[in-house]
Amino acid sequence: MRIERDAKMSAAMRSKAPPPKKGSYEAQDIQVLEGLEPVRKRPGMYIGGTGKDGLHHLVWEIVDNAVDEAINGYASRINVVLRNDSRTVEVTDNGRGIPVGNHPKFKKPALEIILTTLHSGGKFDQTNYVTSGGLHGVGSSVVNALSERLTATVRRDGKEFQMEFRRGKTSKAGLKVVGKATRGTGTTIEFTPDYEIFGDFQFDANLIKERLDVNAYLNAGLRISFTNEQSGETVELVHEGGVDDFLDSKIRTAEARRTIERPFHFAKKDLPRVEVALAWTDSAEEKLFTFVNGIPTKDGGTHEQGLKDAIGRAVRNFIETHEVQIPRGISITAEDIREGCFAICSCFLEEPQFQGQTKDRLNNPEMRGVVDGLVRPEFEQWLHDHKSQADAILTRIVMAAKARLASRDATEQVRRKSAVNSRLNLPGKLADCSSSDPTVSEIFIVEGDSAGGSAKQGRDRKTQAILPLRGKVLNAEQASLKKVLENNELSDIVNALGCGIGKDLDTTKLRYHKVVLLMDADSDGHHIATLLLTFFYRHMKPLLDGGYVYLAQPPLYRIDVGKETYWASDDAERDRIVSTLPARFKPEISRFKGLGEMMPKTLYETTLDPQKRHLLKVYVPEGAQLETEGTIANLMGKDPQLRYQAIVDWMQLVTELDV
Repeated sequence: MRIERDAKMSAAMRSKAPPPKKGSYEAQDIQVLEGLEPVRKRPGMYIGGTGKDGLHHLVWEIVDNAVDEAINGYASRINVVLRNDSRTVEVTDNGRGIPVGNHPKFKKPALEIILTTLHSGGKFDQTNYVTSGGLHGVGSSVVNALSERLTATVRRDGKEFQMEFRRGKTSKAGLKVVGKATRGTGTTIEFTPDYEIFGDFQFDANLIKERLDVNAYLNAGLRISFTNEQSGETVELVHEGGVDDFLDSKIRTAEARRTIERPFHFAKKDLPRVEVALAWTDSAEEKLFTFVNGIPTKDGGTHEQGLKDAIGRAVRNFIETHEVQIPRGISITAEDIREGCFAICSCFLEEPQFQGQTKDRLNNPEMRGVVDGLVRPEFEQWLHDHKSQADAILTRIVMAAKARLASRDATEQVRRKSAVNSRLNLPGKLADCSSSDPTVSEIFIVEGDSAGGSAKQGRDRKTQAILPLRGKVLNAEQASLKKVLENNELSDIVNALGCGIGKDLDTTKLRYHKVVLLMDADSDGHHIATLLLTFFYRHMKPLLDGGYVYLAQPPLYRIDVGKETYWASDDAERDRIVSTLPARFKPEISRFKGLGEMMPKTLYETTLDPQKRHLLKVYVPEGAQLETEGTIANLMGKDPQLRYQAIVDWMQLVTELDV
């Protein structure tokens, strides 16, 4: 089970853990992992897991390094080869070549330091790389740590150097000169992932080719070749049209048709670089594809939100300026405006802040305003200058609004017929929402009557329902379905959701399309959330698979600085906020004991308001089913020995213990 991108422990590594020690707990029992040991011990922390996604993330790390050379003007070509065994990958660029001279402080070749030391590299300032996808300095060293073997070949200074590694350790031969650099300068990394970490695996050639194609689109003119030795196929990937060509390919792939003649295109070349292409289609969905420094951010982030803001505000400003007449009874929503919109948003910035090493979401707060401020006026002017295009877009938007209202009315007609019967079975303590449209309805399962009362007063009564729980619920891992249904708290959840349980569960009958667990931000709250997630996983798993289950993120700290108030969900965020304040300010920091002591207005503004809140989606990632089964069985099962071992194994991930 994954909550966004929380790290998961490798099943292979867990099986090798030593049995727990009995007796005293002394200084000699403390372990210190050195070098690349932490990576091999907890690979999920660095690549998100050891399934298909984590395996291919190794390729992305090495390719991204080569692309960084191209982004900064030092390389024009990248060659990627999937060897005949489908287990070995070679990535070559014609960039400057990784430095091989001895580091003045560590007295080792720089190449060796980069590949064997976490947080090392040349991307921590803008001297060598103005923009880069990898600023943590862990990418190539993580690949080395998780590879059965890795060979680095560097061409620079007129020579060809080579260095070999086994499971992150340098071979005895060290750095050696193998000849003259007859092919100019550059770097070649060839690696085979470790079967001890990933088990029996093969790389997906199509997946690699698709990712390389994306890089070619985002870096117009960059030439990338991909060779699959097993099939004998070699493809040349180069797209001179850049993001405009990329947008066309996305529309064709979705089998959609444009409703405007040509796309809007915007490009700002100096940093932070922002390039956007967008068009409206006849598709019923919006498709926003976002990237940061060439890396796909599939979970979006601040740049995507900025693009959404820009599109919505530009269209609304155009409507107001031209006094466009919207049909009576039609109200335009942000979703109506973006329905059918396909967009590419590519940003390059000096210091990207990603959520997790897998870089799926951008967190730089300033980028929302940057993208909005750049794109909105340009798009609004484009609408003014292209009246026929603007009219086509507005016609599409009104059509979307009409379809939404017609769908809502039809749904309400059906629901009105069964509303009385269905509501008779609802739990008495449920404060239901007035809407009968599940696509906009949310239910917050709240810890305790006190917190429930605050949430009921602070919620949006139209779309937000509140179900308070009393105490810790039954551990569903240790109980039969009969026992689960006999438990008042869990049976109330089943009745409130209305979609059934176990083999009789039908997600089409789900009354709320967001089921949000809202617990205190402390250890007790985390325990209750774990018990509930175990229940959903064992007895209502289609809700996890369908993306209906979320975790709310209430603040743990309130930070007051003069008239300004900041909220922090944990100690790390508190420290980050405090560190950004000028030294002359003395912040007042208060810690919430629980949700019940929050004022209803505060709870809404920080945790319930859809415009400001942060929700974490809970799901089981591809290829992690067996690992999730094992984790839940170990942690929540009846065998205390397995639970103890899991806690011991994970203890090194804990920096502070909330007791």
